[in-house]
Amino acid sequence: MFSLRGDAHKFYLKLKKEVRKGRKISNLKEIQELKEIYKFYSPLDTLTLKNIHFRMTKEKTGSGLIPILVSTIPWILFIFSNQVQSFFENDDSYMWLLFVGIYILGVTFSVAVHFREKAWATVHMQMIEEVINENSKSQNTSLRSDD
Repeated sequence: MFSLRGDAHKFYLKLKKEVRKGRKISNLKEIQELKEIYKFYSPLDTLTLKNIHFRMTKEKTGSGLIPILVSTIPWILFIFSNQVQSFFENDDSYMWLLFVGIYILGVTFSVAVHFREKAWATVHMQMIEEVINENSKSQNTSLRSDD
């Protein structure tokens, strides 16, 4: 089914479809992947988790190479416009059209990858925060029981 509502809604529709078929949602590949990530972070100590969280925050909030490339390539072409124009001016085979097409595909792909990476960084950060909170709750509980 085609939908312009985004990945979250598509995932919801997939969940709904699995429930209608009588299947367990917990067996879905996407849920298993999340469980695996959570299972990896769970045994780590709080200090290590905080350091990982700091690194993930850096990765998520950093502008990254892709947005820089998206914004600088047009400027580079503008700066060297005379040379680019003379190169394509003598071209009767519409090589410029191929260049523009490749550029647009490259930018589209790069932007999609960039935002997907940011989304995964958010998933990891939220899981790490959850594990840290669970660790602090279990430490508080064990401290109370020692009294």
